[in-house]
Amino acid sequence: MKRVVVIGGGFAGAKVAKKLNGKCNLTLIDTEDYFEYTPGILRVLVEPEHYERLHVKHKDYLADAKIVVGHVKRIDKKSVVLVGGKKVNYDYLVIASGSHYNNPIKEQDTFFATRVKHLLEANKRIQNSNKIAIVGGGLVGIELAAEIATHYDDKKISVISSGPNILERNSVKTQNYATKFLTDRGVEIIFNERIIDKDKNKLKGESGKEYPYDMVFFTVGIKPNISFMQGDFSKYAPKGIEVNEYLQIPQMENIFVAGDVSNIVEEKTAQTAEKHGDVVANNIIALISGKEMRKYISKKRLMVISLGRNRGVIENKGFVMTGWIPALLKACIEKMVMSGFR
Repeated sequence: MKRVVVIGGGFAGAKVAKKLNGKCNLTLIDTEDYFEYTPGILRVLVEPEHYERLHVKHKDYLADAKIVVGHVKRIDKKSVVLVGGKKVNYDYLVIASGSHYNNPIKEQDTFFATRVKHLLEANKRIQNSNKIAIVGGGLVGIELAAEIATHYDDKKISVISSGPNILERNSVKTQNYATKFLTDRGVEIIFNERIIDKDKNKLKGESGKEYPYDMVFFTVGIKPNISFMQGDFSKYAPKGIEVNEYLQIPQMENIFVAGDVSNIVEEKTAQTAEKHGDVVANNIIALISGKEMRKYISKKRLMVISLGRNRGVIENKGFVMTGWIPALLKACIEKMVMSGFR
C-alpha cells in the first residue's frame, strides 16, 4: 500500500485523513493528540462545559492510521523529519499544518488535559475582569465580543479596529447589524486605531491614546505554520505555500497542500479547509488508482457569523439574513461536523 503522510490534524488534515483511512498506509503527524472544532472555542471561553462537544482524539476516528504527536523540523522529497530526529517516509505528502494564533483562542503543543486547563483559566479571568479589550474588528473579534457581551452584563468591553468598519470583508448590511447588536449591549467600538504597544494594564494606540484593560484578546495576526519549509522548499513558501490548480506544490506531483497554509487568496475558514481536504484526498486516490485528478475552484462561500448563542448573520453572494435562524444554523453545523468524528 502507498504511504501517505498528513502533517496537521485540523480541519483540512482531519478531512484528508478520514477519507484516506483504510485506503493506504496512513500516518497523521500533529502537535496535539486531538481534533478540535476551533470555531466553537469562543463560546467555550464563556461556557467551559461546551468544550466536551468540540474535541475528539485522533486515534478514535482513525482506527487504521498511525498517529505521531510531534513537531516537523523539515521535509524533503521522500520523508518528513521531526524535531528529535525521527524520520517518516512517504510516497504522498499532505501539508495541512494550519496557522498559529493568539492563546487561548488557538493553541499548539497542548495535550487535551492541558488545553482544558488553559480554557478554564481564561474563563476565570473573564469572570474576574471588569474591562476587557479586544484588538481586531474581524470575524473572530466580533464573535468574541458578542459571546462575552451576551453572557455577562457587567463587563466594559472595547473592540479596537484598525479600519473604519468592523467585518470589513463583509457587506454593509452585515457590518451595520453587527455594529448595532454590539453597541446596543454596551460594547464600545473604536475605529481607525492601530495598537502599537502594550503593558501590564493598558494598550497604546497609534493616535497616542491609551486604553486600560483587565484582560486583552488579540484577534489579529494569523500566520501559517510553515517553518519546516526549508532548503529547496523555501522558495515555494514566502508567506503561504504555493499551489497549482490541483493543490499540489508546483513540479512536485506527490506533495499536496490544504487549509490555511496555502497561498490562495480566500477566506481562511474551516469550511474552506475542508473543501481543500476533500479535493486533496480525492486527488491522491486518483493518482494511486491511475485516474484523473480534479481541480480546486476557489470561490466565495456562505458565511455564518454568530453573535452570541441566539443571534447571528448568514451572508452569501450578496444575500444577508440576520436574527435567530443563523444562530440555529451555526449550532447545527457544529453538531454535524462533530458527529462525523463519532
